[in-house]
Amino acid sequence: MEIRLTRSAERDLLDGHAFYERQAPGVGTYFLDSLFSDIDALVLYGGIHPKPDGRFHRTLAKRFPYAIYYEMATNSITVVAILDCRQKPSRIHQKLLQR
Repeated sequence: MEIRLTRSAERDLLDGHAFYERQAPGVGTYFLDSLFSDIDALVLYGGIHPKPDGRFHRTLAKRFPYAIYYEMATNSITVVAILDCRQKPSRIHQKLLQR
């Protein structure tokens, strides 16, 4: 199973990295390591997560307050968004509509 990230999902990761690096040096790197581990787990668990918006599956990151939104195809998983859960739900919904 192949996992792909859209450009917007990559941008979400870089934004999260920058935010956590501003909090304390090294935390941004830990953030990326943690999120990539959660994304890699989709090879085993992809497709079992709910679709709260009806379009994308959503799994919650284990160590940070982020949600990973993805689409399933026969032999691939495409991560379309990695969003901070501490936002207003309406803002998350708007971002998902744009992707």
